[in-house]
Amino acid sequence: MRKFLKISLCTLASVILIFAVTEASIIIFGISAKPKKSDCIIVLGCAVYGDFPSPFFRERLNRAFELYKKGYARYIIVCGAKGPGENISEAEAGKRYLVESGVLPEFVLKEDKSFSTYENLLHAKRIMNKKGFKSAIIVSNMFHLERAHLIAKKLKINSSFSGVYVKQYLHEEYYGFVRESVAVWYEILKTLTSF
Repeated sequence: MRKFLKISLCTLASVILIFAVTEASIIIFGISAKPKKSDCIIVLGCAVYGDFPSPFFRERLNRAFELYKKGYARYIIVCGAKGPGENISEAEAGKRYLVESGVLPEFVLKEDKSFSTYENLLHAKRIMNKKGFKSAIIVSNMFHLERAHLIAKKLKINSSFSGVYVKQYLHEEYYGFVRESVAVWYEILKTLTSF
């Protein structure tokens, strides 16, 4: 019985340690991420409410617009297919928002086939290849960036990152950081088992 208890406590301590280290890594990566001048900006998909970007998606689009205005990249690729409860694709909602903000329509490219972060970046990479783009700034919430980095590395996308943190939605942000520790390990294990 004592041996079982000891093994259980050691296992629990290991899980807590792994979680803490992963969480710290996610936070540090998100905070320290800095964009570099690139050929394009990739905005990772997020929920759309009817026809309009959700608050998280809107902040990602605002960051992309800010980087575009500062001359970090000429083109913006907006990602995301049409999900449940959405009248239009995330990419279409994002393009409309950016065009209304002042980006010329020809500089906003839609990637509207994807339903996950991996698919966002896979299809965005295909657009990059078609257009001859060699580098990208990937924009998402801070908690999402480390996993996006792992996927971009796997797909051989030459990328830098820029993250947003939406203070008005602290509960959702905290949940995002906690959830991502599991998602990051899922991505790592998926990469390891693919070899």
